[in-house]
Amino acid sequence: MNDPVELTVSTYAQARDAFRRKELRQALYDEGDVVMSDVLVNLHGADHRARRRLENRLFRKDTHRRYEREFFPPVVAATLAPHVASGRAELVTLSHEMMMNLAAFTAGVDRPQGTREETLHLYSYLMLFIQGATLAHYTGDREAKRAEVAAGLASFDVEFLQPSIVRRRALVAQVAAGTIDQDDLPRDVLTTLMLHEDELLLAPDVVLREICFFLLAGAHTSATAFVRTLHHVFAMAQDRPEDFELATTDLSFLQRCVHETVRLQPSSPIAMRWALADVDLAGGVHVPTGARLTIDLMAVNRDPEVFGDDADAFDPHRVLGPGVAPWGLSFGLGMHACIGQDLAAGLDPSAHADDGDHLHGLVPFAIRALLDAGGRPDPADPPTMDPDSSRGYWGSYPVVFPTAAAFPT
Repeated sequence: MNDPVELTVSTYAQARDAFRRKELRQALYDEGDVVMSDVLVNLHGADHRARRRLENRLFRKDTHRRYEREFFPPVVAATLAPHVASGRAELVTLSHEMMMNLAAFTAGVDRPQGTREETLHLYSYLMLFIQGATLAHYTGDREAKRAEVAAGLASFDVEFLQPSIVRRRALVAQVAAGTIDQDDLPRDVLTTLMLHEDELLLAPDVVLREICFFLLAGAHTSATAFVRTLHHVFAMAQDRPEDFELATTDLSFLQRCVHETVRLQPSSPIAMRWALADVDLAGGVHVPTGARLTIDLMAVNRDPEVFGDDADAFDPHRVLGPGVAPWGLSFGLGMHACIGQDLAAGLDPSAHADDGDHLHGLVPFAIRALLDAGGRPDPADPPTMDPDSSRGYWGSYPVVFPTAAAFPT
């Protein structure tokens, strides 16, 4: 069997065209199938439309508002409080713990004990699933890691998922019996799947992976953006103190910092697609059937034709042309656009009028809380990169808090 034709596009116009083509199917997570097989992001065609149509109901503005205004503030406060009290934190762990708490709520993973020990135990599963999903970028023994991830999935299923399923099935039965209203059900992915079991006919292992996908995607991408944005904000304290002041006082400006960070450093530096038919993209790029197309997001999001001659620079004041999102194409486009992008990064202020009810997103909100608490880099313990990944993740990012910091409430 011949190796597939390998092609790469690196301009904004070509990438935008590719994301919109239904003839191009997801290819990024082929090696991460131990976690990602048959989950939403890997579906195509009718199967993708059916599941996305159902799950989209959770990601509406009223739900986002509920998370941002009601649910997330106490989660942030509870997660930050012990670190502020101790005077220090490690941001990679803290950010994943914080975002995981929300992602578990969204996915439908119950934590009956409600203890920090239980949260840290779930966090250990989360980090393992992230390694499984990004196996193509793992620099160690991939087969050993694949086996470890599979064993972790089985344990997570018994410990967390099955009890969560049992509780939701009982609630759904109460709705059918008329003893409670459907509005009384949890607003999460697992409940949605339980409500439509007869329609979707998903195998138990697919349900397991779908919930793990929402857990890791919701937590990992947001946590990564959280740490990377803070690194840029901390750098502004030295290079552009007036912008640092804005970041600590103006949530809308801080949101622009998040968008600019995500543009320059997308959670995944590439997207990949398999060609199901011949496709001709903008600029005369021909993609033959069976080819694998790589979308170089690091180059696409720095295309000077779209983002200016200083496209490589971090500039939250950047002015863009109409129809260009401030995060570039980091969240994808078309049918596979990230389902949770508005929840994580808020609404694009250039595309939505500020009616006094603007949603800034959970990542800017969480960063603001840490800055309000006085979090700053630890001068005695500089940050380090993760040696086990080629994606440019931070491995450790220590921060300290002033002992007299007033914790935000």
